[in-house]
Amino acid sequence: MELHAVPGLPEIHPGDDLAGLLAERADLEAGDVVTVASTVVSKAEGRAFDLDEFPASPRAREIALRLEDVTGEEKDPRFAQAVLEESTELLMEAPFLLTESRFGHVSVNAGIDRSNVPGHDLLLLPKNPAASAGRIREGLLEAGHDVAVIVTDTCGRPFRHGQRGVALGWAGMPASRDWRGEKDRDGRKLGVTVQSVVDELASAANLVAGEGDGGTPAVVVRGWSFGDHEGSDELFREVETDFVRQALRTWRYDSKVGR
Repeated sequence: MELHAVPGLPEIHPGDDLAGLLAERADLEAGDVVTVASTVVSKAEGRAFDLDEFPASPRAREIALRLEDVTGEEKDPRFAQAVLEESTELLMEAPFLLTESRFGHVSVNAGIDRSNVPGHDLLLLPKNPAASAGRIREGLLEAGHDVAVIVTDTCGRPFRHGQRGVALGWAGMPASRDWRGEKDRDGRKLGVTVQSVVDELASAANLVAGEGDGGTPAVVVRGWSFGDHEGSDELFREVETDFVRQALRTWRYDSKVGR
């Protein structure tokens, strides 16, 4: 497998044709996977806003005050309001906001970014990253490139330091490949292994794209094959089987004991 960043992409503005820009600048072959950072997808879709566009509700003010009490840092209730409007569920209110987005992704602060947003305060995630990936793929198909597309972001993980790339939306390939029923080297049947390939490709691509001011938000993955496996588009766990989320619903942070 080989990965290379797409060079020369300009600063993206609302209405820009991402597929066209990628077709012009990327070295693409049939079967490639193109990962595109949600940052540029959001910019193209006009998802940059100012804090003044989110007047704080009483609920947002309450959240901001509690976070100030817990962290000792000033919190803007307008930011809390933006998080609330981008979320379907607030799983944790302290010591940070952990939310479920409208498309099922669980992340801190609804994935709202405050860096690399020239001229604005906030950059929200795409409303529907799967649809975004589909539009980019369709545009690349029209340009003669039969490739899969993954819209990516970076976020942290429970129990580990640091962040890694994850998939938010994808098109042209399944989200996971299912190894259940296949055999290991000793002939035993696998019973639980379902591999989230879109997340693994997003993470690999993030090593090439980099962070901060790298300016390379798109990566081409070549030479990777899904193989002869069953595929699935399931990625975000349902509440009924998400026991961590169920536990969080009954948990409340106590600033006096730090838990």
